Amino acid sequence: METTDLLKKVRRIEIKTRGLSRNIFAGEYHSAFKGRGMAFSEVREYNYGDDMRDIDWNVTARYNKPYVKVFEEERELTVMLLIDVSESLSFGTSTMIKRNMLAEIAATLAFSAIQNNDKIGVIFFSDKIEKFVPPKKGRKHILYIIREILSFKPENNKTDISMALRYLTNAIKKRCTAFLLSDFIDSSDYKQALKIANRKHDLVSIQVYDRLSTELKPVGLMKVLDPETVVERWVDTSSRKVREIYREWWVNQQREMDMAFKQSNVDSISVSTDDDYVKSLLMLFKKRG
Repeated sequence: METTDLLKKVRRIEIKTRGLSRNIFAGEYHSAFKGRGMAFSEVREYNYGDDMRDIDWNVTARYNKPYVKVFEEERELTVMLLIDVSESLSFGTSTMIKRNMLAEIAATLAFSAIQNNDKIGVIFFSDKIEKFVPPKKGRKHILYIIREILSFKPENNKTDISMALRYLTNAIKKRCTAFLLSDFIDSSDYKQALKIANRKHDLVSIQVYDRLSTELKPVGLMKVLDPETVVERWVDTSSRKVREIYREWWVNQQREMDMAFKQSNVDSISVSTDDDYVKSLLMLFKKRG
């Protein structure tokens, strides 16, 4: 992508997503993703019913009457975006390709985070960690992230979600809110990695898919390329049996994915490339609020 074209695209996405996050998502994001830690605020005199464990014994000894520590919820969050950059994200048939929609969703979440004074970082992954952007604050950092999302060229084509989740668990020591953005086309079992990551962090999964990938249309003999393995094969889409087998594969994959989220207590949404992702994100935020 030419630098000028990239900058124009970044600017378009910034205008669209910053407006969304400021006007629509600000309150919803704030209530959906609250700070999980507690920070010391002040001390005050003990009142009947206060927790004895909160007594500040040093201040109590100094004034000869009981004082307790008062804590406030820490609002500042660290937000991590785990972004699938495997080759299957290059597919799209309707309004946009999966990679572009994923970029817009990631940008919207990023702007929502910085407006909430949260730090944000990114893990780009295929079947290896392609790039790690440590969490920071500020508009300059967000624009850098969006440029990377739009222009990033992975070294590998395949997908390994388990590996990306293990990396998150090991790399980010303090509890964070993590958004896993992918089409979830991964032949390996990532259920256990989801459970472990969600125990340490607050994990949310966002699937982006294209409706054409849910079933084959009867258009006759068609050459199909698997973008992750780069294997080509001819498929007779006029065969009902072939279409049924493909449809069954898609339904089973979605069922297994949903089951993995449910068993891991991971909140999730699925967004098609011709869907309004704004509605889907608002639905996610309200569900958690």
